[in-house]
Amino acid sequence: MPDSQDGPRFLTLADVAEMLSTSSAQVYALVRRGELPAIKIGGRGQWRVERSRLEEYIAQQYRQTERYVAEHPFEDSETEAETPPRGL
Repeated sequence: MPDSQDGPRFLTLADVAEMLSTSSAQVYALVRRGELPAIKIGGRGQWRVERSRLEEYIAQQYRQTERYVAEHPFEDSETEAETPPRGL
């Protein structure tokens, strides 16, 4: 089966790590905890992540982050304390 215009259907953990700007060890941990769906193939048990599952994972992380930000508003009290009021 040829690669799609977005690349191969399945990615190695190293590919995923590069795409997420993280380490292969971190991606392996995500897979082993079940947070990032993957399959184990071949006699040596190499892990592969389907590109569509990675995109779903990324979308899920955006949703979780949006909820976190909504529930934990950013308060920059240090900056406000250090910045003199306008007009002074």
